[in-house]
Amino acid sequence: MPRLCQTDGLSEDQTEILKAVRQFVDEQIIPVAQELEHADEYPTEIIEGLKELGVFGLTIPEEFGGLGESLLTYALVVEEIARGWMSVSGVINTHFIVAYMLIQHGTEEQKQKYLPRMATGEVRGAFSMSEPGLGSDVSAVSTKATRAEDGSYSITGQKMWLTNGATSTLVAVLTKTDEGAESVYKNMTTFLVEKEAGFGETAQGVTVPGKIEKMGYKGVETTELILEGHEIAAEQILGGEPGKGFFQMMDGVEVGRVNVAARACGLAWRGFELGIAYAQQRKTFGKAIAEHQAVLFRLAEMATKVEVAHTMMVKAARLKDTGQRMDVEAGMAKMVASEYANEVVEDSFRIHGGYGYSKEYEIERLMREVKFMLIGEGTSDIQKMIIGRSLLKDYKLR
Repeated sequence: MPRLCQTDGLSEDQTEILKAVRQFVDEQIIPVAQELEHADEYPTEIIEGLKELGVFGLTIPEEFGGLGESLLTYALVVEEIARGWMSVSGVINTHFIVAYMLIQHGTEEQKQKYLPRMATGEVRGAFSMSEPGLGSDVSAVSTKATRAEDGSYSITGQKMWLTNGATSTLVAVLTKTDEGAESVYKNMTTFLVEKEAGFGETAQGVTVPGKIEKMGYKGVETTELILEGHEIAAEQILGGEPGKGFFQMMDGVEVGRVNVAARACGLAWRGFELGIAYAQQRKTFGKAIAEHQAVLFRLAEMATKVEVAHTMMVKAARLKDTGQRMDVEAGMAKMVASEYANEVVEDSFRIHGGYGYSKEYEIERLMREVKFMLIGEGTSDIQKMIIGRSLLKDYKLR
């Protein structure tokens, strides 16, 4: 068995789940990924297959119809799926974040209402924090929910970069609310906005204009979300209490960063596989290029980076499963995995030579996909700020 990306201490159930997902990736995703990605076509059959495997309910508790697995299991599944086609892992990522936020912060009524249908994939989740004028600066959120006399709310604003913006039917939307708190972070509320799947007006006061064209991350749609006087009941506030949206969203972002780290690990893993295979097939100067020291050293460095990224991702996921705060570990894992994935994929591209530039070769797709890892769920610079500030607190001079 290949030695890369092995994880110690897994249960029999975890091992069987990963085995089933890997087989699905090898048989159902890799053979069609190139064609679907180049056509920017939504992977409907693949998604139906993942529903049957139970991936949409992987972390949802058994009492709500899910498999009740850990974040570690989920991250390892994402790594396997991203190895086949990164876009597919994006389809389940925001769904998972919304389910996680419901499990951790939702009222019992909200859990009963949504989680059983999320476990089957009937209800699909999307996560909406960014706006055209803000990315990581969450304090600048301008989408506003205004409370009416009867206790309901009206939401107006424009959201950006929604993965699954069209296919989702439940969107966790961060808004500004007036709770009278001095801190801007305590004047934010997360609403659970229901809508129909599709483009155009998908609910009263809710419009999904169309797909944003991207250099990579194709197949899955990325959209805007425009809210114009969307009327919503107070019961749709996540957790039932306004003013807690920022902290709920940051909890979701932590697991989102583990997810992006896992996706980057999958891309790096696949990049290495393609590179080491091609290096044994391509011959120059009378021998396989893998026998040239320059290529051999490159392969050794690539494999080491794959292992480092995988190990840090696993550590962050395991720590989150204990319930501890792990913003530093998630930031480190996301930063290292995304940076190393880009380096490994580029090295594989170099090994392929001119053929790597051809759309006939899989590495061309990976070159475009891996760039998203550098910016998804916060850039490396943002991760460094989070890590550095925490380290200054931990190592403050006495």
